[in-house]
Amino acid sequence: MRLSIDVGGTFTDLVVDRDGVLSLHKASTTYPDPVDGILDAVAVAADEMGTSVAAILSETDLLFHSTTRAINAVVTGRTAATALLVSEGHPDILVIREGGRTDPFNYQVPYPDPYIPRSRTFEVPGRIWADGRELVPFDEAEVVATIEAMKAAGIEAVAVSLIWSIVNPAHELAVGALLDAHMPGVPYTLAHQLNPTVREYRRTSATAIDASLKPIMQGYMHALKTRLTAAGLKGRIFAVTSQGGLVDVDDLAERPILALNSGPSMAPVAGRYFAAEEGWNAAIVTDAGGTTYDVSLVKDGIIPWTRDTWLGPIYRGHLTGFPSVDVKSIGAGGGSIARVDAAGLLHVGPESAGSTPGPVCYGRGGTKPTVTDAAVVLGYIDPSFFLGGRMGLALDTARAALKRDVADPLSLGLEDAALAVIDLATEQMVNAIEDITVKQGIDPTGAVIIGGGGAAGINAVLIARRLRCDTVIVPDVAAALSAAGAMMSELTRDFSVTAFMPTRRFDAARAARILADLTAQAEAFFAAAGPDAFARRVELAIEGRYPSQVWEIEVPITAADMAAPDAVARLVAAFHARHQDLFSFRDDGDDVEIMNWRAVARCRVAEESRAHLAPRAGRGPGVEHRTMTFRQTGSVEAPAWRWDDLAPDVPVKGPAVIESSFTTVVVDPGATAVKRPAGHLLITL
Repeated sequence: MRLSIDVGGTFTDLVVDRDGVLSLHKASTTYPDPVDGILDAVAVAADEMGTSVAAILSETDLLFHSTTRAINAVVTGRTAATALLVSEGHPDILVIREGGRTDPFNYQVPYPDPYIPRSRTFEVPGRIWADGRELVPFDEAEVVATIEAMKAAGIEAVAVSLIWSIVNPAHELAVGALLDAHMPGVPYTLAHQLNPTVREYRRTSATAIDASLKPIMQGYMHALKTRLTAAGLKGRIFAVTSQGGLVDVDDLAERPILALNSGPSMAPVAGRYFAAEEGWNAAIVTDAGGTTYDVSLVKDGIIPWTRDTWLGPIYRGHLTGFPSVDVKSIGAGGGSIARVDAAGLLHVGPESAGSTPGPVCYGRGGTKPTVTDAAVVLGYIDPSFFLGGRMGLALDTARAALKRDVADPLSLGLEDAALAVIDLATEQMVNAIEDITVKQGIDPTGAVIIGGGGAAGINAVLIARRLRCDTVIVPDVAAALSAAGAMMSELTRDFSVTAFMPTRRFDAARAARILADLTAQAEAFFAAAGPDAFARRVELAIEGRYPSQVWEIEVPITAADMAAPDAVARLVAAFHARHQDLFSFRDDGDDVEIMNWRAVARCRVAEESRAHLAPRAGRGPGVEHRTMTFRQTGSVEAPAWRWDDLAPDVPVKGPAVIESSFTTVVVDPGATAVKRPAGHLLITL
C-alpha cells in the first residue's frame, strides 16, 4: 500500500493506492500541528475502508508527503533567528540584491528589508580570488569571536556565504568546522554545498532561506516520522520537493529550501499524465485549493523549471535562486474573501478564510463571504453533499453574509453579487495564466486546461472561454491533484557546478572531468536510494549564453554527444536551436559561453500508480434539478449529475453541474462534458 498526503492551507488531501486501486480522502488542515490533520485524514480513510489507522499504516510501504509548512514559515516571518556570515567587505549582499525595481523611476519606494537583517550579518576575514587562490588568509580567531557573539545573541541557525566559495570552498568549510566545534547542535548551511551558482545574491539568498528553515523543518520532519511510526507506520517516508521530485525526509530536513513549493510542484506531474491520455502534449495545469490558485505548464511533454522563484512580490520579496518547477501562485482559492473597499471596488483575496474558521457556509464561525459562499448562493454546490455529505453547508448564513458585505455595498441583487465575485476571481486566475503563458510567448489556445484542486470546477469553463481554449480536462482525482502527482513522481536530486568555458576555447578534458564528477554524484544518490531503486537515469545539461548576454538558458546534452569528436559543434548547434525555440532568434556565427553544468538524477522506488480513482457506486439512475444562476441565462432550473452515475461518453450539455464527493464541476451554457472511460471529465466549448 502507498499513501500520498498533501497538506494544504485549508484541507489535507490523502490518496491511497491499495494494490493499484486509488481512493481519495480529505480532512481539515490543523494548526499549529499539521500532523494532527494528517492522522485525521488517515482516520477518514480507515473509516471508509472499514479498517483502522494502525492497520493502514502497518500495510504502508511508501508514504509521500508535501507540505506548505516551509512557505508558511517564510511568509509569516516565523523562521529561526538566523545569522549570515559573509566575506569581509560584503555585508550588503541581501540589501543591494540584483538591483531590480518594479518601478525604476519612483525613488520614493523604500528598499525592501533584507531576508536577514544587517544586525545579524557578520563579516568573516579572509578572501578567495576568482581563480581559487587565497588572496587574504582565513582568520580563525576572529571567526571564533564572531561565533561567541552569535551565541550571546541567541542565534538559532547560521547561513555562510563567502565570495568565490564555489571555486575554492576552503574558507566556508573552515567556518563550518568552527561552528561544529563552538555551536554544536545549531544548524548551518554552506552556500557552495547548497547552491553553487556564480551570482552571489542568489547563492546567498538561497543559503539564508535554507538555514532559517532548518530548525522548524527538522523539528517537523522528526515529529512527522515519530508520530506516524508510533501510530503504526512501517514503511519509508519521502518528501515532495519544489523541483517536482521526491527525496527522503531526512534529506529534506538537511535541505529544507526544497520544500518551499513542494505542493504545487506535483500538479503538473499529474497534469501531464491526463493531457497525454487525451493526446495533448501542451497543458495549462491549474490547482485551485481553498487558499491559493496555482498555475503551471506542460510544454512538449516537459515541465518547465525556473531559478527565478520569488517569495512575495517580484523584486520586493526574496529570490530563492534555486531551481524549481515554474509555478505562478495567487491568493484566489475557494476560501478567498470577497469585500468591497471604501471606494466601492470589489476585491477577492488574497486574504483567505482558510480551514478555520473557513467560509461562512461551513458554519464554523466565519463571518466574511468567500468564493465558496458565492458558489453555494448560485446553486452550484449542493449544501447537503459537500465532502460527500460528511459536512453540511449553511446556505442561509452564506446568503446573509454575501448580501451584507457585497450585494448591499454595490447595490446589486444577491445573485448578481455572487456572479461578480466569481467573475472577479476568474479574471484574477486568467491573469495568472497569462503571466505564465502569454507573457512568455506561449499561446494558451494551443493547450488543454487541466482543472485541478477542489475549487477548480467552479469556473474552469469560464477561464477556458476567456483564454479561448476549447478543451478542459477535470480529472477524477482533481480535488487531490498534487497528491496524485506524487504517486507518479520519481526520486530526484539536482547536482550542478559552475565552470566558465567559452566554446571557442573548449577544454574537452576539463568538460569530461566535470561530467564524470556529476555522474559520480548521481550514482552515489542512486546507491543511497536503496537496492530497490530502478529506472535510474541521469539527465545532463549546460547553462549557457551568447557573449555579452546577462542570463543563461538551459540546453540538454548527452554523454554520447559530449564524447563525440565533434562535441563542440553539437553543443553549439543545440544551443542555437534552443535559443531559437525560446526567443525566435539565433546567432549562428557566434560562440557560446558555458556558465554551469547540471545533472539531474532520477529513479523510482515503486511503479507509477494509475492516476484514476476506483469506480464508486452512485445514487442510481436519474438526475436532480435545482435553481442555478448563470451570467448568460439568469436563474434557471438546471440538472445536477453525480459523477459516479454518468455513463462513459454520454454528453452532458450546459447549463448543468457534475458533482463528486470532493468537487463540483460547473458546465456553463454552451459547453458540453463527457465522462471518459478512464473516469475523467472532458469538457469542450
